[in-house]
Amino acid sequence: MKSLLVKINNKLNAQGGFLKAVSVLVGGTAGAQLLLIAATPFLTRLYSPSDFGVLAAFIALIAFFTVVANGRYELAIHLPEKIEDCVAVTVLSFICLLFTTIFSIVFTFFLSVPIAKLLQTPQLASYLWLLPFSIFFIGLYQICNAWSVRHKQYKVIASTRIIQSVVTLFIQLSFFKLTALGLLLGQAFGQGAGSLKLSLQALKNTKEFGSVKYSQIKAVAKRYKKFPVYSTWTGLFNTASLQLAPLVFLGLFGSTVAGLYALTLKLVSLPVSLVGQAIGSIFLSEAPKAKREGCLNVLILQFNKKLVQMGCLPTAILIVFGPELFAFVLGEQWYKAGVYAQWLAPWIFLQFQWSPLSNLTVVLELQKEALISQLLTFFARFGVLFYAIGSGVEADHAIQLFAIVSAIVYFLMISYYFIRAEVSIINTVKINILYFVPALGVGFLIKWSLNAIL
Repeated sequence: MKSLLVKINNKLNAQGGFLKAVSVLVGGTAGAQLLLIAATPFLTRLYSPSDFGVLAAFIALIAFFTVVANGRYELAIHLPEKIEDCVAVTVLSFICLLFTTIFSIVFTFFLSVPIAKLLQTPQLASYLWLLPFSIFFIGLYQICNAWSVRHKQYKVIASTRIIQSVVTLFIQLSFFKLTALGLLLGQAFGQGAGSLKLSLQALKNTKEFGSVKYSQIKAVAKRYKKFPVYSTWTGLFNTASLQLAPLVFLGLFGSTVAGLYALTLKLVSLPVSLVGQAIGSIFLSEAPKAKREGCLNVLILQFNKKLVQMGCLPTAILIVFGPELFAFVLGEQWYKAGVYAQWLAPWIFLQFQWSPLSNLTVVLELQKEALISQLLTFFARFGVLFYAIGSGVEADHAIQLFAIVSAIVYFLMISYYFIRAEVSIINTVKINILYFVPALGVGFLIKWSLNAIL
C-alpha cells in the first residue's frame, strides 16, 4: 500500500500533471463562482422571490430534458482507448441531441400552457419558447466539455465557465425590467456563450469528425448501450429527486416559498456545481487508468480528504451564521432563505463530497446499481415529503424533512460505492469528524463571543 501511495502522490504532484489540471479548472470555475456570488445581492434587489420561483420552474424543466439530451453517451467519450471510437461516440451524442431538441420544440408548442397551469405559474407559458434553445446549448456544452476533458484542454474549459457567468449576469442585470424573463434570458444565452466557445475548439478537429463512418457509430452505440439503457434513467431519477422539490413547493406553497428555496439551493450548491464538477471532470479522465494500475481506492480516499477540507468551513459558516449572512448580503426579505441554508447545509456538504466522485459508477461500470440507488433516493425523498404534506405540516417542516432525508441518502450512497471501490468508510468518517467538528466548534464559539459583546 505504501508503494501505491507514493505512486499516486508522484502522479498528483508531477509537473503538468493531475493537480495542475485541477488547479486550472478550479481556478476558472472559482472565478465564475465569485462573479455569481458578487452579483447575487444586486439580483435579489432587482428581482422578487416570485421571479426566482419562475426561474426555478424553468431550470427544472430544462434539467429533465438535458439528462436525456445526448442519450448519456457523452459520459462514454472518456472511455475508448482509440481516438476513432471516441469520435464516433461524440458524433452519436450530437445526433441524439438533435432529436431531443426537435422533440422539445414539439413539446413546447403543444404543452406550454398546460405545463404552466399545472405549476400554477401562468406567466411561464410565455417564456417556454426559450426551452429548446437552452436544451440544445446545454447538451452541446456537455458533449464538447467531455471532448475537451478527453483531450486535456482544461484552460479552454475554465475560460468557458467565466464566459458563461459574464454573459448570464450581463443579461440578467441589463434586462431586469422584463422581470422573470430577464432571469430566463440570462440563463439560456449564458449557456449558449459557453457552448459556442467549446464547440469552436472542437471543430478544429473537423478532419477526425469528417472521417467517421456509420458502422463505427453503430458499433459504439452497441458497445456503450448501458448508458442510454441505465444511465438515462439514473439521471432522470437523480434530476427528479432534486428538481421536483421546487415544483412541489411551487404548486403547494406558492412562488415565494419556491423562490426562497430555489435561490437558497442555488447558492449553497455553487461549490458542487462549479468546483465539484471541475474536480469530477478530472477524476473521470484519470480514474480508469488508476483502476487499471490498482490505485483507485487510494485516489478516492485522497480526493475525499481534499473535498472535506474544502467544504467543512463553508458548511460550518452556513450552519452558524446562515440567516444573518443571507439577510446582510441579500436583504432582509431573504432572511428566511438563510434559515433554509442552515437546514440544507449538511446535505450539501455530503453532496459536495460525493458529486465529483460519482463517476465511480461509470469507471466501475455499475450503471445498474446506480439506477437502483437513484430509485431508492427518489422514493425516500419524496416519500417523506408527501407524507409530511399529507400530514398537514407547514412548508418549513416539509423542507426540514426533505433536507434530513437527503443527507442520509447521500451518506448511504457514499458508503456503498466506497465499499465497492474497496475504500474504508471508517477512514472517511474519521476524516469528516477530524475537519468538520473543529470548524463547527470554532463557528459557534465566534457567534457566542459576538452575542456576548453586542
